[in-house]
Amino acid sequence: MVNKQGENISYHESVVVPGYRNQGYNFTITSSTAYDQKWIHGRNIYNNIDYLVDTIFANYLSRPGVRQPIFTSYCDGKRVTCSGLSQWGSKYLGDEGYSAIEIIRYYYGNDMYINSAESIAGVPSSWPGYNLTVGSSGDKVRQIQQQLNRIAQNYPAIPTVSADGVYGSRTADAVRTFQRIFNLPQSGVVDYPTWYQISNVYVGVSRIAEPT
Repeated sequence: MVNKQGENISYHESVVVPGYRNQGYNFTITSSTAYDQKWIHGRNIYNNIDYLVDTIFANYLSRPGVRQPIFTSYCDGKRVTCSGLSQWGSKYLGDEGYSAIEIIRYYYGNDMYINSAESIAGVPSSWPGYNLTVGSSGDKVRQIQQQLNRIAQNYPAIPTVSADGVYGSRTADAVRTFQRIFNLPQSGVVDYPTWYQISNVYVGVSRIAEPT
């Protein structure tokens, strides 16, 4: 793993080496699931978790008047207990019909809010806030068509389409093929996860072949 300073980080038991507090920082990074989810190179992941992360990664927690990230500790609630969110406790609340924000407020107080980032760095354009499907039209559709056509140069199984800004059956077929290649539900609809996967792949192939 590489940190924000570009330094390689290696894990030793539960604490990242080198120690950040020893370098003058006022925080500690760990690989304990009470605080962080440990990153392991090459580790397999579940497809449903991958899909959920792609769906919600632009969301973040906030409190009025608090500028720094909100610390939300986590534990399973059975073998390990903590003062914050617990796996089995949140499952119980979900089974009782609590929404995501109600579960967060149960553990952290009523002044907690879930926000969505207005823009995501590193992609050409953020999701428009609604699904693109057959019958949709406009600049967002044209952008997706153009990106799919560029991606098709590297993934020729994806059919090229006319970038006319009209979401017809051929565009749906191109989207469906893209979704199949990149392990997304093959709906033919550009939903939130599909939008960002197309954006990410487009950025990857265009930067490799077209240096700026």
